[in-house]
Amino acid sequence: MSAPRRVRAGLVAAACAAALAGCVALPTSGPVVAGDGQVNEPEGIVVLAQGPQADAGPADIVEGFLLAGAAEVTGDFVVAREFLAGDARSEWDPTAGATVARSVEFEATSETQVTVELDVVGKVDDGGRFAETSAAARESARFELVQDGDGDWRITHAPDGVIITPATMDQQYRAVTLWFLTPDADMLVPEVRWFPQRDRNLPTAVVKALLAGPSPWLRDAVSSAVPAGVELKPEAVLVEGGVAEVSLQPVGVVQEADRGLLLAQLEESLRPLGIASVQVRAGGVVLDGGAADVPTATGGELEVLAGGRVVSLTGSEPAPVDDVAAVEGAAPQGLARGRGDLRVALADPGTLVTVPAAGQPGEVLAAGAALAAPSVDRHGWVWTARTSTAGPLVATRPGAAPVDVTGDWLAGRTVDALRVSADGTRIAVVSSGPDGVSLDVAGVVRDESAAPLRLGAPVRAGARLAPTGAVVWVDDVTLAVLAEDEAGTVPHLVPVSGRSTPLPVVAGAAALAAGRGERTLHVVTADGELLRYDGRTWVTVPGATDVSGAAFPG
Repeated sequence: MSAPRRVRAGLVAAACAAALAGCVALPTSGPVVAGDGQVNEPEGIVVLAQGPQADAGPADIVEGFLLAGAAEVTGDFVVAREFLAGDARSEWDPTAGATVARSVEFEATSETQVTVELDVVGKVDDGGRFAETSAAARESARFELVQDGDGDWRITHAPDGVIITPATMDQQYRAVTLWFLTPDADMLVPEVRWFPQRDRNLPTAVVKALLAGPSPWLRDAVSSAVPAGVELKPEAVLVEGGVAEVSLQPVGVVQEADRGLLLAQLEESLRPLGIASVQVRAGGVVLDGGAADVPTATGGELEVLAGGRVVSLTGSEPAPVDDVAAVEGAAPQGLARGRGDLRVALADPGTLVTVPAAGQPGEVLAAGAALAAPSVDRHGWVWTARTSTAGPLVATRPGAAPVDVTGDWLAGRTVDALRVSADGTRIAVVSSGPDGVSLDVAGVVRDESAAPLRLGAPVRAGARLAPTGAVVWVDDVTLAVLAEDEAGTVPHLVPVSGRSTPLPVVAGAAALAAGRGERTLHVVTADGELLRYDGRTWVTVPGATDVSGAAFPG
């Protein structure tokens, strides 16, 4: 057996460089001519797949097969199948998903078998759902080979799917947001999927995914104007002049759907692909009416808790918010705000109170030995958790008794931090359990009055991180969380479906706040400083001192 051979993530990049060598050069002679003044947007690097090489050994054949499969992610995998023999040519399913690996090690474990060891950073399933894996994630893939009549090695068994590097994913996949609806249809709710970005049928893939509905983890928390059983017939979205034509069946079911909401979901999902409007046909007839005006979440102004007072930072210098009294308590902290005038905070680590209006007393909403920093959803429910013991989340509101909200996955786990999304359908939870600390996102299932009932099954986010608490939504599909690494406390941007990105270290980081976009991200330090992320580094917010909490609406 041969010694293991390790191939790092630069493998495909090297193949790209080889493919491009000699293809592009600047002219050094000839006449000067006028250009047309038009600059076309670059379409990225095109990597050409190469077929099997003569006299290649088993490990070389497997390596060539993986390279060809990665190069043909957006094609029909004709070249990759040249590495296969017999039934494997038709049975291998490259569309079953993609394993994203930082490095690959090949080992001939017998004369006819090659094992590939993978340092995995994430996976894309057959529905386009990306899941980041833990830093210790390792996987093995087994390939069986045979020599043909000419003495050339070919693969008789290959795992379904393709193996790609992070660079290949960045170059050849595109994150597309599918838009669903809140249960009351008042807001759009996003879910990100990943599709091969050079696929000529990308609009078709997006529409099919939208018709299939949200992922299981989100399904019970949202709604859709797409009726059950509706299909794309014919199975292609035709695009001409920025208008997409979508033909749906069965006719009767489509005609009974809420056309405005259906068009809103379709148009919002297809707009990033250069599609301005959508025509829906049912039985060859174009449905009349336009898309309903369904908003996504909006931002707001930052307020901070400083010395127990709620302070606005919108003016030339910080000033207390009018008609809002101070938070009375031993250690006011953890400010949170609703979309109206509702503000809440921790009066001390174990007492959750409303921030009183001037001349009015605050109301105690929950109490315990230690409570998580609160979050207020768009329905006016205030969320927290008892951080000293394992148990359910707590949802409450002024004038109402607290409600325990749990999910099966929280059993035996202690919640360290939480934050509800602006649309109220999802919640991010940092929790500790026997398997360590994790960041999970789950759907919030509510009753007809929007009162929370339970949490759905979660998806793991930021699996490579060791969160220390403090989580916020930076936008509709991205979180920020504090995590520890060798450098200290590091804020990270964590997509619900995507790879985490570290930001510069913040010494003594204790809390986070964000509105809409990473440039609204703020950190509160243990020393009471307020820092804002400017896209490259952290800058001190002038005049903000003795800060113990910060919050945008929602």
